[in-house]
Amino acid sequence: MSLTQVYILLAISIILEITATGSLKATEGFTRWMPSLISVVAISGCMFLMSHVMKILPVGITYATWSGVGIVSLTLIGIIKYKQVPNLATIFGLVLIIVGVVIVNVMNDTKIDS
Repeated sequence: MSLTQVYILLAISIILEITATGSLKATEGFTRWMPSLISVVAISGCMFLMSHVMKILPVGITYATWSGVGIVSLTLIGIIKYKQVPNLATIFGLVLIIVGVVIVNVMNDTKIDS
């Protein structure tokens, strides 16, 4: 598996995590059937893909990328869908998360064995 393929799997995993977490509010404590099913299936798919990503990428880089992109994305969903506007300190923290994810991935020296 190439590094590009690994990052594609990681991106799909992140999308599934965003879908799962984004639908949690709609589950109303897992009392609503359809949002609950979406959340469980999406997080299961997410974890399955991440397990394959971690065969190639180190755990720390995988998790830093997955959680950082997820946090920023879900904050944007909160702003758009729920009108939950973050304060200046939160925005600063999110910028630091983005910078951290970029640094972790750019400075990553993971090599793929052919």
